[in-house]
Amino acid sequence: MTFQESFQTRTGSRGTNDITHKVEQIIARSGINTGICHLFIHHTSASLVLCENADPSVRSDLERFMASLVPDGDPMFEHTLEGMDDMPAHIRSILSKMDLTIPVTDGRSALGTWQGIYLWEHRTRPHSRTVTVTVMG
Repeated sequence: MTFQESFQTRTGSRGTNDITHKVEQIIARSGINTGICHLFIHHTSASLVLCENADPSVRSDLERFMASLVPDGDPMFEHTLEGMDDMPAHIRSILSKMDLTIPVTDGRSALGTWQGIYLWEHRTRPHSRTVTVTVMG
């Protein structure tokens, strides 16, 4: 059996947005008890990550690390069509991931105790982002 649903979420600006609850709701609606949940983001300047969910400083540290690795406005970047954060956002999404696969056990995601599912916005201004969730089992 396969179940698929997409949802949109609005990001505030650069940073992580917890989407764990939305994904859990879709898994529950799927009616699948044991299987795999696949998530895919339909954008090239945002990504999906599994990350620490208890201490938000982990995610702010990740943001600072990524900012030092891929700084906005670096003169080596030619692609600045949508601003100084344009090419860095594309690189950030490639370095992280545009999809995730999570086991489904007993009708829920089988995340670890301290794991959460996050949409990581890499642009500096708000965007509407679409994620497709496919549950198979």
